[in-house]
Amino acid sequence: MTGLSVEILAAAAPAPITSAGNAQLGVAVLAGIAVIVLLITRLKLHAFLALTVGSLALGVFAGAPLDKTITSFTAGLGATVAGVGVLIALGAILGRLLADSGGADEIVDTILAKARGRAMAWAMVLIASVIGLPLFFEVGIVLLIPVVLLVAKRGNYSLMRIGIPALAGLSVMHGLIPPHPGPLVAIDALHANLGVTLALGVVVAIPTVIIAGPVFSRYAARWVDIPAPEDMIPQRPAAELEHRPRFGATVFTVLLPVGLMLVKALVDIVVDEPKNGLQRITDVVGSPLIALLAAVLVGMFTLGRAAGFTKARISTTVEKSLAPIAGILLIVGAGGGFKQTLIDAGVGRMILELSESWSVPALLLGWLIAVAIRLATGSATVATISAAGLVAPLAAGMSTTETALLVLAIGSGSLFFSHVNDAGFWLVKEYFGMTVGQTVKTWSVMETIISVVGLGLVLLLSLVL
Repeated sequence: MTGLSVEILAAAAPAPITSAGNAQLGVAVLAGIAVIVLLITRLKLHAFLALTVGSLALGVFAGAPLDKTITSFTAGLGATVAGVGVLIALGAILGRLLADSGGADEIVDTILAKARGRAMAWAMVLIASVIGLPLFFEVGIVLLIPVVLLVAKRGNYSLMRIGIPALAGLSVMHGLIPPHPGPLVAIDALHANLGVTLALGVVVAIPTVIIAGPVFSRYAARWVDIPAPEDMIPQRPAAELEHRPRFGATVFTVLLPVGLMLVKALVDIVVDEPKNGLQRITDVVGSPLIALLAAVLVGMFTLGRAAGFTKARISTTVEKSLAPIAGILLIVGAGGGFKQTLIDAGVGRMILELSESWSVPALLLGWLIAVAIRLATGSATVATISAAGLVAPLAAGMSTTETALLVLAIGSGSLFFSHVNDAGFWLVKEYFGMTVGQTVKTWSVMETIISVVGLGLVLLLSLVL
């Protein structure tokens, strides 16, 4: 961005809630993030409470009046939940329908029946990527790891050769592809085009998951050669349902929202005439709310009714899907409050000025900030939300493509080197029966590969688009 762009943005932006200079604001940002990190890591405080306290601490250190800090935080919380809360809820409903109806099992069993030998690692990537689209990361792990253990045991495969591709597929979906909470919040904060971000996210995700999954799993299997732990291998019970949804219908339902959003993005790119009839239709049908809502309504028939669910059973499934996401919604909302406090304190303007003097590319800056927060807090979602808030002003002068790439750069940074402060680290360690060192050599390295390869592809796309 040019110096003139900075001056224009500064003139257009509302007056900050504090008169602190860049040095004090820099200290305030570090102090606010430090408070969040300490509360999460040392005191084991819930991320929602930590983000709330950290936002207030940021305002105090920046010299902002407490009442204005509270107003900024609550405004950001409300705007974020309003922007992405319904989408997260719809994604949770679709994921629960997929799991409860047996649709997830149908995908797994169908693909595994056709995969043998070396193709098994690629099959696990495919399973994880398809199932991971509507499921939150932790839910995906709980659903898929028992399948990984069963396949490794029954087929006498190396656990890492099968497990790493599945984990890579889940992780890439979680960090780069909406409707997962992190990408959705970053898209909302940076005012990015969801369809373009989704399309470019798929372009980045495919080679990234190949390198971090099937390719890296060869080396991970040599470094950590362990069998599937006997006590963790599930005995799959007989199906409690008389019927399961068919494979084709299940895949169609899962991919429906992605397809609708991609159609909208394609029409926006191809059609030059502004707002003609076709664009108006795709703008509605391809909006994330309508696309996910359509998938949920279709899923009630293609998943729920196909499994023999009564109307009451479908209603119960929907109800049960919403309770577990309460914590996620609160964390996402509080992250939005923290982001708004950063912006209202003038931190965005400070980042603009510093990026001008340092000549740090916006994509690299977003990635580095997300990496730092990820390493400190262990949360990919918190890292994405905070980084998006810090670099949001940089997106004001960007094209649609550049803004989408900034979202993906931040998402890539949020996955960097998962370690002992990340719940996912311990889930993988315990399910696979590994030591801390073995988990670092496999899971943590895999996450780092995803992050670095993702950034490299984003930078490459920025040169050619």
